[in-house]
Amino acid sequence: MSRIKTFNLPDLGEGLTEGEILAWLVKVGDTIELNQPIVEVETAKAAVEIPAKWAGQVQAIHHPEGTTVEVGTPIIAIDTDPGAGPLDAPSTTATPSGDLPTPSAASLAAVEVAPAEGMIEPGLIGGAAPGGRTAVLVGYGPRTTAAKRRPRKGAVPAQAVTAPAAPAGVDQGVVVGDKTVATPTVPAPQVHDRRGEAVASRGATGGVLAKPPVRKLAKDLGVDLATLTGSGPLGSITREDVQQAASGASVVVAEPIVATTAPSFGADREQRIPVKGVRKLTAENMSRSAFTAPHVTEFLTVDVTRAMKALDRLRGRREWRDVRVSPLLLVAKAVLLAVQRHPMVNSTWAGDEIVVKEYVNLGIAAATERGLIVPNVKDAGRLSLRELADALTDLVQTAKSGRTSPAAMSGGTLTITNVGVFGVDTGTPILPPGESAILAFGAVREMPWVHKGKVKVRQVTTLGLSFDHRIIDGELGSKFLRDIGDFLTDPEAALLAWT
Repeated sequence: MSRIKTFNLPDLGEGLTEGEILAWLVKVGDTIELNQPIVEVETAKAAVEIPAKWAGQVQAIHHPEGTTVEVGTPIIAIDTDPGAGPLDAPSTTATPSGDLPTPSAASLAAVEVAPAEGMIEPGLIGGAAPGGRTAVLVGYGPRTTAAKRRPRKGAVPAQAVTAPAAPAGVDQGVVVGDKTVATPTVPAPQVHDRRGEAVASRGATGGVLAKPPVRKLAKDLGVDLATLTGSGPLGSITREDVQQAASGASVVVAEPIVATTAPSFGADREQRIPVKGVRKLTAENMSRSAFTAPHVTEFLTVDVTRAMKALDRLRGRREWRDVRVSPLLLVAKAVLLAVQRHPMVNSTWAGDEIVVKEYVNLGIAAATERGLIVPNVKDAGRLSLRELADALTDLVQTAKSGRTSPAAMSGGTLTITNVGVFGVDTGTPILPPGESAILAFGAVREMPWVHKGKVKVRQVTTLGLSFDHRIIDGELGSKFLRDIGDFLTDPEAALLAWT
């Protein structure tokens, strides 16, 4: 069995097909342990750290930071027995960009690829023949014939063209009239990253030095690298140079370019932000939900003075002193109890049937630096008030740290969006795909309120409930929202009466 194992990018969530490498946590030559985090990858749902499937020594990293990689593509090679002696030096051929070498046939044969999830084992029906298999990289296969390229129409056969080999240090030259003028070639300087690896080279942009992630960023932002002079090592262009150029900041320009077309009005005052990751998935989901589920939104203003006093008493209890207690806790409990009285709210439209769920995976919308995510508390209806408080605390802290896993954002059945933390009274939220209701919880404010026949200053909030009118009609939606309001008006009495 080969001691070199190649790890492919795994499927990190439901239906995800690609991920962007945010940061490598190891470098070539590092000794790693089993399940040690080796790379941080951003998907359309979350940024996650991927652990190593084997212990050993890192032999190769196949993709630099900033690269978007498809699921199933090799990303790292690990020597699982580094103490067995040196490896045979494989012959490699540099790629045109100079970033990653192309493995030779001998080195490919010596690499064993991690089997994909669900792969049929040898000897089973549909599997490989017993006794072993030929391990190859994804995208490579045993080639039995040499590749042939179809000649272009009207092209001159290669045998009919002969030219003397250019001496060392001189390229093929430039054709001027019927003569060829040789021009000296200059070796392309390399830019090294913090690990000392060569990651930049002269590419298709001539003499421009930039890492592949920087080139991709410039392409996404519409910045011409040839117009910039880099501030990095050896004059390389950095991400900051590209971002400054895109935002219209003062940057060093290599040479002034004379416009030959109509001026682009205000182009230097625009910022172009690539739509990817969480923001891209959110846009797709919200657009699909808004135009497939008929939304209805109802509002209810509630006096929550007693609820706020109940929270103060809860915080004062010895067993709750180390627990994060917020109004969201009581709103979540109110929603869960209201679902017990109106289970149809916790359902999904499935074309020719409605799927009513006996469990509640309660989603909490969270605004993060990467965009809006909706992790959920699994089977929240079975939790006690203390367990629910702990689960909400863990959910919020994990979301703020950017470590929410794709599994934590899958399978939601009902959602709360707490817009009150931004000082907003309420809103008309859009349903997450597959859910039939979402509650907007607004800011709690002191307002004049008629209480026991007198106008007094009370703590008031406004709730906004959006629901799928195919499942929830006006009566059901109104009763569900009313019950939530009744609980928040007097939570202690509701707990005694409803449980």
